[in-house]
Amino acid sequence: MKEAFAQYLARNSGVEAIFVGTRRTDPHGGMLSGEGFDVTDGGWPRFMRVHPVIEWHYVEVWAFLRHLKIPYCELYDQGYTSLGGTNDTHPNPALRVEGEEGPNREVKYRPAYELEEDREERLGRDW
Repeated sequence: MKEAFAQYLARNSGVEAIFVGTRRTDPHGGMLSGEGFDVTDGGWPRFMRVHPVIEWHYVEVWAFLRHLKIPYCELYDQGYTSLGGTNDTHPNPALRVEGEEGPNREVKYRPAYELEEDREERLGRDW
């Protein structure tokens, strides 16, 4: 990610701020300022991070996406609620449909937008 930002800023020298989707409930989100603006940490290319959704909750993100019919990755409809690497990301167990299996006995999951608790968003990730 650092390298991608460095390359972007090298090609776009006039850019001083970048909008990011960090929320307060994200890892390290609680350490960000309350104003919604933070300069990048040491070791990162220098720019102002703008956090327009810093105070949004998980359900608010999904309400926004669904209301405006914004396309999203189909994995969210398969029970994934936080996407990471291919080896450490799984459907969220909080969305597992108990007692209902697919035709090949696979476990079924409700879509990500049905998750209500912020603290459960990353239950499908191996840390």
